[in-house]
Amino acid sequence: MEATKTDVQERDPLPMLNGPFEGSERAAELIVRLRGFLDGELADLAREHRVNHEEGASRELLRAVWKRSHALGFYGMTLPDKMGGLGLSVLDQALIKEAIYATGSPFAPHVMGELSGPPRVGALARFATPYQMQHFILPVARAEKAICFALTEAEAGSDAGAVQTLAVQEGDSFVINGRKRFISGSPFADFAVLVCSTAEKPEQREVSALFVDLGAPGVRVESGYRTMAGQSSTGNIVFENARVPAACLIGERGRGLGLALGRITVNRLLHCPAMLGLAQVALRDALGHAMQRRQFGRAIGQFQAIQHMLADMATELAAARALMLHTARQLDAGAEGRAESAMAKLFCSETAFRIADRAVQIHGGEGIVQGSRVEFLFRVLRMYRVLTGTSEIQRNTIAKELMG
Repeated sequence: MEATKTDVQERDPLPMLNGPFEGSERAAELIVRLRGFLDGELADLAREHRVNHEEGASRELLRAVWKRSHALGFYGMTLPDKMGGLGLSVLDQALIKEAIYATGSPFAPHVMGELSGPPRVGALARFATPYQMQHFILPVARAEKAICFALTEAEAGSDAGAVQTLAVQEGDSFVINGRKRFISGSPFADFAVLVCSTAEKPEQREVSALFVDLGAPGVRVESGYRTMAGQSSTGNIVFENARVPAACLIGERGRGLGLALGRITVNRLLHCPAMLGLAQVALRDALGHAMQRRQFGRAIGQFQAIQHMLADMATELAAARALMLHTARQLDAGAEGRAESAMAKLFCSETAFRIADRAVQIHGGEGIVQGSRVEFLFRVLRMYRVLTGTSEIQRNTIAKELMG
């Protein structure tokens, strides 16, 4: 029997989540199935292999998860229809992704391949040559290979056009030298979408994009360091006279930045459901702790100070979620949405972190011990204020749109 919009709305302790489901019937069915996968099969796998938010899965285990998710129809569902995707609306994608992260599963970033799978290549399909489709995009879409997006450098991040990694064309190849850092998913990736300079003069800006095989001579991934969230899914990529076929150039020379940022409005919005899903976990944990923890002869949730923190957390979550869903509807309706998506990313990241901060406060001593879930959520949600465009960059975008 297929799930319905009513089935997806399990009674939640958070009242703002108990209204009618706002997505499609297909999204409702996918959410029910995804919850079963994450809370069942993947939860068993996490216990068996001792995978948690601090201790990630091995490369081999992640590949098994990707393949299983692909077999169940989840892994490539955000791809275009012609590539086997479901043609989901932005609203449906936001609701599905929020539900995935709200489970609190350590495998949440891997079910749809966010770090290293189809979402990294879907937007490139319309620019790809048959060779690129066959050798790079389709293997990623089928969960046979993993890919990362290599942009950030020591002097390039927010200023994406300032990349110094240089690709010099020699005949039918590009010779690449440079160093990328803080590249998400690189420790377990097979390929990279490399954003680099193909300018002939240092003072010129000609940013291009290339598919690169990370196993090629002259390419190495340096990993092992951890982010403040304790995760080791980030690494540096070093290029030393690496030779890449010219056939790996994506689109035209000098159009790499446009390719890299082509879907930035939608992608920026679609980071919000991850933050809000994790914020839901923090609020639920805080609410549960407030109702169970006793001091001075009663549950701490009976104290007005705690009640006010919970009330603020719930109110801000509801406001952030409303902004996210409104922006998704605007994008589905054809709006450009640059300001709206920047507002959503700014407000959702700042709000989610405040919710996690209060969750730590409500937990007291238990909240500041490494290994507790709210302590992890505090750290990972702090990162989201930097990742995928800092809060300051979002404010710049909003101001530019306001001022025309």
